[in-house]
Amino acid sequence: MCGMPQQQPDRSSPVPGAAPRRLDASMSLLTNIIEHSLDDGYAQAAARRGQVGTSRLPKALGGRLGLAAGLVLAALVVTLGAAQARESAPTVAKERQNLIDRIQTETKSTDQVQKNVDSLRDTVSAQQQAALKQKGDGGERLVELLAAATPVHGPGIKLVVNDAEEASEGGTGGPRESSGFSDTGRVRDRDMQQVVNGLWSSGAEAISVNGERLTALSAIRAAGDAILVDNKPLVPPYTVLAIGDGKRLSTTFQDSADGEYLHVLVANYGIRSSISVQGDVRLPAAPSLILRYAAPDVATPSETPSQKPSKTPSDGRG
Repeated sequence: MCGMPQQQPDRSSPVPGAAPRRLDASMSLLTNIIEHSLDDGYAQAAARRGQVGTSRLPKALGGRLGLAAGLVLAALVVTLGAAQARESAPTVAKERQNLIDRIQTETKSTDQVQKNVDSLRDTVSAQQQAALKQKGDGGERLVELLAAATPVHGPGIKLVVNDAEEASEGGTGGPRESSGFSDTGRVRDRDMQQVVNGLWSSGAEAISVNGERLTALSAIRAAGDAILVDNKPLVPPYTVLAIGDGKRLSTTFQDSADGEYLHVLVANYGIRSSISVQGDVRLPAAPSLILRYAAPDVATPSETPSQKPSKTPSDGRG
């Protein structure tokens, strides 16, 4: 017996009286997740809900009375609010109508004031014209022309400048490069300044932009995206009329640096432009002139009316 090897116990055989070992004992974590997919807390809450029921209404008499009182109070508040809004509606409508009437009245008053201003301007202009004719030395017509105080007509050119068809598209750099403008397909005030200055230097005798006569004191500026000529907003297309020798004026302008600037805008940014020679161009007078210097014409006792010195009124460019 002692020479025979001792037999090792078989660990796979079940121990007498013990439960058989599960085949998936090594995967206890996965088995627990599969068998207990619902958290214990949720399971307990579901069990309690099954005992109490799905209704959340209180079962006690005091709780139900409190809930009913809250519902009645909410309904009362809504009803009172609706009634108050209905009662105040006529008052609001009346106040709105009063405001509309005030606006219309003030608008009529403003229109009347503007008419009075226009009338006074016409009176001042007529008196200036009369003074030029009475006290002038024969050069009043030239003064009127230089000051844009009178309508003029004659041969010239018509130049139309308009935004690109797709104003939001365009290149970058070049003469329109500016960090303040992302919309390079629109005509800017500096573009119109270049065009007008180019026409003056090319020999134009009188210029207007969209019917606004330019003088020696005229300014072309921008207010947002709008172009202002003497503080009057203009909308595209911008029609520039210039009086002068039509063919020569057109050729000189297009060959100048300002004409090349306009060609660059057309070629690189889609700005639309057209120029044509006109046989007869008519320009209005400037709306108002500013008299900066004036002196009374007082005769000395030793002077006769024919000996008084002749004085030419200022043309407004001083």
